[in-house]
Amino acid sequence: MINLRMLLKIRKKGVIIIPKKIRIAANLEEDDVVIAEVKEGALVLKPLKPKIVDINPNIIDTLLKEEKKLEERKHERISKREKISS
Repeated sequence: MINLRMLLKIRKKGVIIIPKKIRIAANLEEDDVVIAEVKEGALVLKPLKPKIVDINPNIIDTLLKEEKKLEERKHERISKREKISS
């Protein structure tokens, strides 16, 4: 792991330019998203890297079917209420 320390200037509207050496060391590329947080008075930037998860397609299919059933029941209840109100 590379440790780097540089002085950076905060520009208009809070813009900070991250030097190339730091971007390379942090594995940051153009259009990457970072999480900015303040911990104990220090600004911390962390790359937001999505985790790739291997999931069984059958589980997704089951969840989507369950969600569809729930939405259909919800729609039926709303329809019944509207008929009663009419």
